[in-house]
Amino acid sequence: MAASSRDRVDLPGTVVTGRIGVTMTTAAKVLVVEDEAPLARVVAEYLRRAGFDVITSGDGAEAVNLARVFDPDVVVLDLGLPGLDGVEVCRQLRTFSSCYVLMLTARAEEIDKLVGLSVGADDYLTKPASMRELVARVQVLLRRPRTHSAAGIDGILRFGDLVVDVEAREVSVAGRPVELTRTEFDLLAALAARPRMVFTRRQLIDAVWGPSWVGDEHVVDVHIGHVRRKLGDDAEEPKYIRTVRGVGYRMGSGT
Repeated sequence: MAASSRDRVDLPGTVVTGRIGVTMTTAAKVLVVEDEAPLARVVAEYLRRAGFDVITSGDGAEAVNLARVFDPDVVVLDLGLPGLDGVEVCRQLRTFSSCYVLMLTARAEEIDKLVGLSVGADDYLTKPASMRELVARVQVLLRRPRTHSAAGIDGILRFGDLVVDVEAREVSVAGRPVELTRTEFDLLAALAARPRMVFTRRQLIDAVWGPSWVGDEHVVDVHIGHVRRKLGDDAEEPKYIRTVRGVGYRMGSGT
């Protein structure tokens, strides 16, 4: 992903690299995982000028270890890393972190986007891309309204043996805890807050990603699929999330 001429910057000094012992600040933290060092420096510089605390890594295995220590709010993750690729890095991140993941792919084919989303990425951006757009995407992820605040709900929502504790951001089925990513929880909470309402994909995007989000609306389908799988819900005979053909999704059973 090469920055356009209007997006190029002179890099004053050294960009912080992926090493343990980073000075923590109150700024939102971003881990940039990109094996092309010049590009990683440009991405990091733009993000730091936007006020983020940034570290970089060019190696997938190192990035996973850094994420455990740095605890980033957002990971900007190249899909095409050598060795441990972006898909596997994302899978491993999802075993211990609920950070937002912005996946970068050098190919525009839908399969590349879906592969990234299928392992828990929250958004994707196709190379080459404007650095300003990349920064904006990170900012949009961090501005995403927490569903319970935006919808004005709190407390505990129950649907049979499914319990959604909005304030604690916890979900359980028949007393068994269910681990959801931030995006997955926010989608479930948005549906649960208004169980009689049929949500279109766009309405769910506005509630979870925010109205300024731009991208393929089928990202909703991918994440709904994740939520269903983790809840043990069957799309053909749903207990919790119902597909309303031609419209969208709602809470409740039925076919």
